[in-house]
Amino acid sequence: MSYSPRVADLPIGDRPREKLLSQGARYLSSAELLAILLGTGQGAGKLSAVGLGQFILKRLEERSDKSTDAVSVLRDITPEELMAIPGVGPAKATTILAAVELGKRVFQSRPGEQTIIDNPALAAAVLSADLMWQPTERFAVLLLDVRHRLLASHVVTVGTATETLAHPREIFREAVRRNASRLIIAHNHPSGNLSPSQMDLDLTKQILQAGQVMGIPVLDHLILGNGNYQSLREITSLWQEVPQGEGSA
Repeated sequence: MSYSPRVADLPIGDRPREKLLSQGARYLSSAELLAILLGTGQGAGKLSAVGLGQFILKRLEERSDKSTDAVSVLRDITPEELMAIPGVGPAKATTILAAVELGKRVFQSRPGEQTIIDNPALAAAVLSADLMWQPTERFAVLLLDVRHRLLASHVVTVGTATETLAHPREIFREAVRRNASRLIIAHNHPSGNLSPSQMDLDLTKQILQAGQVMGIPVLDHLILGNGNYQSLREITSLWQEVPQGEGSA
């Protein structure tokens, strides 16, 4: 194992805490984020905090399957599993687990009914509790009124760890039942890979076409997983191909 330099020996701009303050947390690697939580490295100066973070991620990667990454393993890891990693004792394990749980709770805090859902981030916040950390794929729908105010969210189907299917009739049945005027559809990728599959794109187009026929615009299709989301409306041309006629009634 190659030992990384002590954090104190790194240029100031490369130290995790200073980098977070100057650039923001999103620009830190997973190992650097872990280093901030760990505070110190492995005993007798063998590994720096960053080096220990890298070592932990490597050990987690070894016990993950091909459909998940090392960070995904942290989602459901136990204290005993963390403490089995050399260099991780009760203090470091509980710090990591507390951070993971806090992150889950932040994403699971959701806007209340009647909140105006006017951007993908708000939609993802509403859907997070149902989709973000689930081990199997789920397909859900947000039901909105004509002013884009939240009426309800509903999980339409639950699939396997790699696949879920939803039929337009199931989606629009719920919309009609709740008298919704607008929809946002969403599903999760438990692997954390947010790239849409061809099946995702084909299903989105099918649902957009159904929205045209029903007169209920579909505003977006989100993919969620492992603390992040992707808006298909932002990265595809499907809404240009199948216009939804979203003007206010």
